[in-house]
Amino acid sequence: MARKSKGRQKVEMVKMANESNLQVTFSKRRSGLFKKASELCTLCGAEVGIIVFSPGRKVFSFGHPSVEAVMDRFLSRNPSNHHLHPTSGTMQLIEAHRNATVRELNTELTQVMNQLEAEKKRGDQLNQMKRVSQAQCWWEGPVDELEMPQLDQLKNSLEDLKKNVSKQADRVLILNTTNPSSQYFVGSSSHQPVIPNVGFNGNHHVMPPHPLPHPHGWNYPAYGRFF
Repeated sequence: MARKSKGRQKVEMVKMANESNLQVTFSKRRSGLFKKASELCTLCGAEVGIIVFSPGRKVFSFGHPSVEAVMDRFLSRNPSNHHLHPTSGTMQLIEAHRNATVRELNTELTQVMNQLEAEKKRGDQLNQMKRVSQAQCWWEGPVDELEMPQLDQLKNSLEDLKKNVSKQADRVLILNTTNPSSQYFVGSSSHQPVIPNVGFNGNHHVMPPHPLPHPHGWNYPAYGRFF
């Protein structure tokens, strides 16, 4: 059997005990209040001034044509010259409203500045991490972005590699010349001599005497081809 609903019930008009519900309800009701005041100004041409302090003592206001003009007109009771002779009470309310607005703006500015400072520190950390990463593998970056000491080091390494490749190639040629019996053929369709694997790794690549970066775009001629 379906449970019967009690229907829409009337909310008891007492102050809420739950702080979270109180803040949410205040925000919703304040927006509704200002919306109704705006509609009243638009439809009827009324002059309206509303000042609301939240439970957290933040000030919110709505006014047409302005909050100050409406307060001054109400307190002075003189529509003709309300903007010329404001009363002391009006000035106090205007000053309190302005001070509250300034405090709120200062709070927002402080929050923005704190956020900006945090983002700046985060950016510095990312830049530092990037510099460390580039320093560890600097030879993998574009050549035109390297500094002079790095270029000198890269040049020396490439020259050493070139010399070692030339020496290794000379040794292979000498071995093939002095030991012609070491050349043999595999299969009937191949007539290429097998060169002894002296100073080469398993993939027939010349191995440098020490770890060396492998930059792109660097070719050196040797023995009719590039190494």
